[in-house]
Amino acid sequence: MNSFSVLDDKIVDKSAICGIIGLGYVGLPLSMVLCDAGFVIKGYDVSKAKVESLNSGYSDVDDVHSEKVKKHLQAGRFSATTDSSVLKDVDIAIICVPTPLSRFKDPDMSYVNDAVKKIIANIHSEMLVILESTTYPGTTEDLIAQPIEQKGYTIGKDIFVAFSPERVDPGNIRWHTGNTPKVVGGMTEKCTRIAVDFYTTFLEQVVPVSSTAAAEMVKLLENTFRSVNIALVNEMAKICDKLGLDVWEITKAAATKPFGFMKFNPGPGVGGHCIPIDPHYLSWKLKSLNFYAHFIELAGEVNYNMPNYVLEGIMRHMNNHGRVLNDADVLFLGVAYKKDISDVRESPVLDLIKLVLDYGANVIYNDPYVPKLRMGNDYIQSVELSEELLENMDLVVITTDHSMYDYKWLAEHSRLIFDTRNAMHDILDYDAKIASLGVNKR
Repeated sequence: MNSFSVLDDKIVDKSAICGIIGLGYVGLPLSMVLCDAGFVIKGYDVSKAKVESLNSGYSDVDDVHSEKVKKHLQAGRFSATTDSSVLKDVDIAIICVPTPLSRFKDPDMSYVNDAVKKIIANIHSEMLVILESTTYPGTTEDLIAQPIEQKGYTIGKDIFVAFSPERVDPGNIRWHTGNTPKVVGGMTEKCTRIAVDFYTTFLEQVVPVSSTAAAEMVKLLENTFRSVNIALVNEMAKICDKLGLDVWEITKAAATKPFGFMKFNPGPGVGGHCIPIDPHYLSWKLKSLNFYAHFIELAGEVNYNMPNYVLEGIMRHMNNHGRVLNDADVLFLGVAYKKDISDVRESPVLDLIKLVLDYGANVIYNDPYVPKLRMGNDYIQSVELSEELLENMDLVVITTDHSMYDYKWLAEHSRLIFDTRNAMHDILDYDAKIASLGVNKR
């Protein structure tokens, strides 16, 4: 009998108990997929409010319906707690905590470190520990494997450690936790094999790589790729503006090429937990090796400055119609970072709102997915749309193109519109009052 056959057997017959540390956008969907597959999940989160909400059957994650949480609660397959001692009962511990950036753009690993401390306090032989939180190459080895070995365990023999990057895309109907291919890299070959065996029990495709560092780098490449290409098309929006062209026409036509081109759309910036943040992990790591990632840094700079470019467009549009931004009444439509979700993490709309406020405008917003929004130390409430409200606004700014908006109705009743998402591309009868990002109608 080899040293990890007991854990292997538990994985095969799904009697292994899984502990999910962090029950947010990554941890909760993963928990539900595991429950669907027949595993028992013990969820841990530091938020008492979140734990109480989940144990009452309510989900605060867009991609997880409350009915599913209730179903698995009632079946005894899922539970949530703020007591980390529950980890002593688990066979597989999966870390799904945030990895934000500090104000200096350095990785904040405090959540991962805290999770590792709680695992080590409850660790036992034949335990599989997996990090899913996005981070820089070397994190799994430095922050998880080494502290475990310092407790006297041998990685690959007593304890198994792996990294498997989350690939969550909130609001994506086609691709979700259950059918998105899963990259897995272990600290040793045995670690990789047992982690692959685990994920194979409930996912359609698992892709093993040679190491935890390789798996960590895969995730950074994926999101740096998106960051760079979004920056490119955002730059193209500015270029088309200067040349009197329509960037949306250009990208649409370019996308007809069946090879060598992938379509990206411009916008007011980039948001979410991944694309604005992940490239900085890589850049930070490389600086420690005396290497400056010029290309990555430039892409981040272009995307970061998009709200300022949008502000310039807003002011130009208003000036062309004899209006000024100072003391104007401005309505923002959508504050989530992408359409049809409630996630406002790193949303560029928040930066744009602050810029407009700084120019002395009066700002309100509507977002059917975000009933209230924190701005500094205060909260503002989403307003209800009406013909009267639209007619009294000096400007409407479309910042998130939610599907439920009636754009023709909005065009009929608004004085002026600035469209950052090309949501008004089919509204031709009101062309004079509408200006779009990356379009110069000179």
